[in-house]
Amino acid sequence: MSAAEPEACACSSSSLDMEEKCQYYGNSSSDPPTEQHPDMDMFCCHSVQDSLLSSDSRFTNYRGILNWIIILLILTHAHLFLDNFIQHGFLIDLRKVLEHLMEDNYNWPSVNLILAANMFAIAALLLERCLDKGTLSPSAGHCLHLGNLGLLTLFPAVIILYDTSISTGGAYFSLWTYTVLGLKLYSYQETNNWYRQGSVPSPGTDKCVLHETKKQIEHLTFKDLYYFLLAPTLCYQRDFPFTPRVRINVLCKTLIEMVVLSQIIVGIVQQWIEPIFQRSENSFSNMDITTRVEHLMELVAPNHFLWLIFSFLFSHSYLNFCAELLCFGDRHFYGDWWNAKTLKCFWGNWNIPLHKWRYRHLYTPLLKKRVSQKQADLLVFLMSAALCEYVIALPLHSCRLWIFFMMIFELLVDVYLGEYFKGNYGNGLVWLCFLLGPPLAVMTYFHDHYMSHHGQHPPGLSITECLS
Repeated sequence: MSAAEPEACACSSSSLDMEEKCQYYGNSSSDPPTEQHPDMDMFCCHSVQDSLLSSDSRFTNYRGILNWIIILLILTHAHLFLDNFIQHGFLIDLRKVLEHLMEDNYNWPSVNLILAANMFAIAALLLERCLDKGTLSPSAGHCLHLGNLGLLTLFPAVIILYDTSISTGGAYFSLWTYTVLGLKLYSYQETNNWYRQGSVPSPGTDKCVLHETKKQIEHLTFKDLYYFLLAPTLCYQRDFPFTPRVRINVLCKTLIEMVVLSQIIVGIVQQWIEPIFQRSENSFSNMDITTRVEHLMELVAPNHFLWLIFSFLFSHSYLNFCAELLCFGDRHFYGDWWNAKTLKCFWGNWNIPLHKWRYRHLYTPLLKKRVSQKQADLLVFLMSAALCEYVIALPLHSCRLWIFFMMIFELLVDVYLGEYFKGNYGNGLVWLCFLLGPPLAVMTYFHDHYMSHHGQHPPGLSITECLS
């Protein structure tokens, strides 16, 4: 909007009151009506209005300022990249990543660990078949399901902690696979239990209901189970929504996105984050407060870009690739979390599949047990915080509870400051917590893991060597 437009709007809005305002210039209400002067608008060039940047103004078009900020950020970070290349040279080497994915002379214990996860999936399917046939009582089947899920949780943790041949990268991939499998199998057994409760035949049941029961048993197949395990969702249901066909152009587009973004992530880690790690002399737990703050501020920008790119890579490219390959119809994997004005809205839109699982299998059952909404919200949040700490800290063999406590701190910020920061201020608070919150705590874990290996190896040690 140009500067002339507010003035034109102001003059046009005040033209209705022109006679009243121009009484000051000699006209009165008792004078007979006279013909207006052709330049009468030039006499009245002022009206009551606020400055555009004042709090009372309703002006919202800041697109020009946003463009200026984007250009300034690009120029600033271009200088940082140039300074990085001048100081350290070109550090990106994709061969190191490929070399250190090989574990124990191509033995790959993490792959064997992932293949062993099929035992728990098959056990869940066999238990469901026994429950549908009536050979197991509901209480016994429920206990066996919980035992299967408990073993699924403990098995990878024990292997990762005591098998020294598994790499850190392999441990992460294995643990995330088992965590996703555990959430899926819990949804699988609970949803099938809901189906059984909804199809229990009564004495007056007709043949249609019995036929429906038989049809439900036919869903308990390996094909149905493994489609659910491979589908980009954590919540099980029968008859998922499908798309008509696989679109090759969409597959190629998402595949190219994954390849390019993966290279960018490797570049950020090797070229930007690794030199910061190499300048450190101690772990974060042993640093003084000023050195700790200095290193954290250095890591804020690369860590933030890393999380943004990884979020797009996983939530958009990878999940859409899987959905297109399986003709999975529900592609709502994330909401507009970047517009969130509260931290609660951010948590709900960041990962839609996980949010659906928590709401369906944790929050709603707690409400049915007469737990208050606030208590249910708190319990679900604590479970999410503990899960994040588990999947990040265990592969690094380092549990300091930094991620857990950082998420608790965000909860306190949302409770006590959320009512004071609303609208654009609330969105700013969300972005500030995203910059300085759990993602930065995750990076401190990797920093200390790097330092624990750095003291035992030559100074030229790379992050990819630490993760092997």
